[in-house]
Amino acid sequence: MRKRIAYPVFTGIALALILSSSCQNAINSSPDNPSKIDSTNAGRVNEDSLLTNIQQHTFQYFWEGAEPTSGLARERIHMDGVYPQNDRNVITIGGSGFGLMGMIVAMERGFISKEQGVQKLDHIMDYLGKIERFKGAWAHWYDGELGTAKPFSEKDNGGDIVETAFLAQGLIAIREYLKDKDDSAQKVAQKADKLWKEINWNHYTNGQNVMYWHWSPKFNFQQNHPVRGYDECLISYILAASSPTYPIAPSVYHEGWARSGAIKTAAKKYDIPLVLKHNAKEGEVGPLFWEHYSYLGLSPKGLKDQYADYWEATSNHAKINLAYADLNPKGYTGYGSSKGWGWTASYSINGYDAHHPDNDPGVIAPTAALSSIPYTPRESMQFAQYLDKQLGDKIWGKYGYYDAYSETANWYPQRYLAIDQGPIIVMIENYRTGKIWDLFMQAPEIQQGLKKLGFTSPYLK
Repeated sequence: MRKRIAYPVFTGIALALILSSSCQNAINSSPDNPSKIDSTNAGRVNEDSLLTNIQQHTFQYFWEGAEPTSGLARERIHMDGVYPQNDRNVITIGGSGFGLMGMIVAMERGFISKEQGVQKLDHIMDYLGKIERFKGAWAHWYDGELGTAKPFSEKDNGGDIVETAFLAQGLIAIREYLKDKDDSAQKVAQKADKLWKEINWNHYTNGQNVMYWHWSPKFNFQQNHPVRGYDECLISYILAASSPTYPIAPSVYHEGWARSGAIKTAAKKYDIPLVLKHNAKEGEVGPLFWEHYSYLGLSPKGLKDQYADYWEATSNHAKINLAYADLNPKGYTGYGSSKGWGWTASYSINGYDAHHPDNDPGVIAPTAALSSIPYTPRESMQFAQYLDKQLGDKIWGKYGYYDAYSETANWYPQRYLAIDQGPIIVMIENYRTGKIWDLFMQAPEIQQGLKKLGFTSPYLK
């Protein structure tokens, strides 16, 4: 069994009663009843306690493990203390956005007090408002101590509109969570609102009917990376259309992201429809983080437009991973839909890589299956139990599950990545209570933006 670390939280009978009560929100649901999330065996307190334990420890990455000057998420934490390029204090903007949503979960579940959360969030908002920005957007990385952008690559030394979208998703959720609370909380909500409204999404179109990922004062749009679907970037277009200050036109979404309709596909993998054409080689599917990053706040429950039923698209991608795990064509150890499964971008035996069924060296990242729990509740829960009972401390540490492992190669590095830890907390909560989905989807700008682009959803009023 996994080694437990004690943090302040309800325990014993009190915890069981609280969790048993909260489980009732997870029963008897459908995509048209978004406040209640599907769950097999949701009333079993032992399963619910395991999920709480996972969320609680993983949250510590963003709390205890945060870069101290900024309060934001470090790009990586290596328990062996060995870091590439002296980047121990490099902060990640996208991962920090995930951490903001995780802060809501932590306050709601008593991992920290609301007073602690508001105080930390106030500091974070002030920091985000002071550091270098690029037409209101943030860079991918910053030196946490100095507040200066750290180039991700030579010409990517300025604004990153996709990482900015991941952060903005968190800012909106924070605003919605705090806006009706006490005066100190409302002040933080106002700061979050101001930051989100300062992002100039329209600038990142470069006058075209598509958004460009990068812009730099030095290199302008030379990086030349148009953001087209389908991958993890849908949220960028939703937010850009929803902006009350610098919105994009609907044509940017339809012609750019949706490729004038070419985003649709009739292709199947393991006889499961993809629904949307993945940005991958013909016949291949992308990594599973594509179904996590945009959907931490944006609920795919009942979400539809002229191109897709997004619940079908997201769930089918996870089911393709399950089918591959059971097929296990390379005979890797520990694979199966009731054991180890789920492929995404993570650490790998030979560095960092984007794993998927057609690019699998025998490496599994816990975030892939755990963050897919709204789509595959039974199999994700079985995966969590498999890790807990079979692998234990090999893959569990101070901040929850380590980033990746390989039973076949007997490879268990004690390292974490923010962008993989954050979705675990948030997507488990969306499965359990729908909390972050409810907050984000209730935002009036998001309601208007989705309607503007032609979406329908049971959340829309």
